[in-house]
Amino acid sequence: MAGYSLKEVMNKPERLAPGHRMCAGCGATIGVRAVLRALHEEDHAVIGNATGCLEVSSYTYPYTAWEDSYIHNAFENAGATLSGVETAYRVLKKRGRIPAEDNYKFITFGGDGGTYDIGFQSLSGAMERGHDLVYVCYDNGAYMNTGIQRSSATPQFADTTTTPVGKESNGKMQTRKDLAAIIAEHNVPYVAQTTLTKDFKDIHLKAEKAIYTEGAAFLNMLTPCPRGWRYDTPDVMKICQLAIDTCYWPMFEVDHGVWTLTYEPKNKLPIEDFLRAQGRFKHLFKPGNEDLIVQFQNEVDRRWEDLLYRCAK
Repeated sequence: MAGYSLKEVMNKPERLAPGHRMCAGCGATIGVRAVLRALHEEDHAVIGNATGCLEVSSYTYPYTAWEDSYIHNAFENAGATLSGVETAYRVLKKRGRIPAEDNYKFITFGGDGGTYDIGFQSLSGAMERGHDLVYVCYDNGAYMNTGIQRSSATPQFADTTTTPVGKESNGKMQTRKDLAAIIAEHNVPYVAQTTLTKDFKDIHLKAEKAIYTEGAAFLNMLTPCPRGWRYDTPDVMKICQLAIDTCYWPMFEVDHGVWTLTYEPKNKLPIEDFLRAQGRFKHLFKPGNEDLIVQFQNEVDRRWEDLLYRCAK
């Protein structure tokens, strides 16, 4: 990160305090802490948060785990709320109501349910209007807070409470939405996809670039959920590494329209390595379901080749 060593970044004061009620092994709070470390210490922040796991577990009035100004809003309103706050800030600063030396950054968080689905309209509007804010989606692949229901971010064949595996079903039949590519089509200054890597360098660099690039920015951050994905809680980082090494979750950025791959595995692993580590896909490894894994692999390969083409172009 500009002006900081990675050690200095990791030793910054936390802006999300411990003591919240998120589950052990949850990727969301690890990711949120990493994003907030990208803020320069002299800057203030206004944090927005759509309803979801992160909100209900970090804020119970009058108590909060957030060290910065914090606004909880409904599932569908995170993009609209922060775009309104950012507009008010610019007006007040222009009128001299906020000291010139006080710098505020605007960051809003939403899960995939509140981002891909219910909140997409206000997110799209905020991106299209070009507000100077960052929207961060912590993508755990389902509506985890309300009981692990499928969302449009849920991968194909995942076992959820609304796509249960049974005699007549192999889980969710549709493939996941590629939201980062959709937001990139809004022609915003910065879009990136990231996750929790062992040194956190990728997420730190992208978060800082998103926060300090003028205009609208979007981060799509894979954050595994131990309850919904059914893995052992200490394995959260292992799951993320498998996601990027199998190319299920490619890491890239779109900086002012230029697509760049930010991680390419030396040895691309088969998708079954990622699937086998999660209980939500255990049915795929029963005799007779081999063709489903092949189908999943073909879709991953197709998206990977498409991304390589975009980046080369």
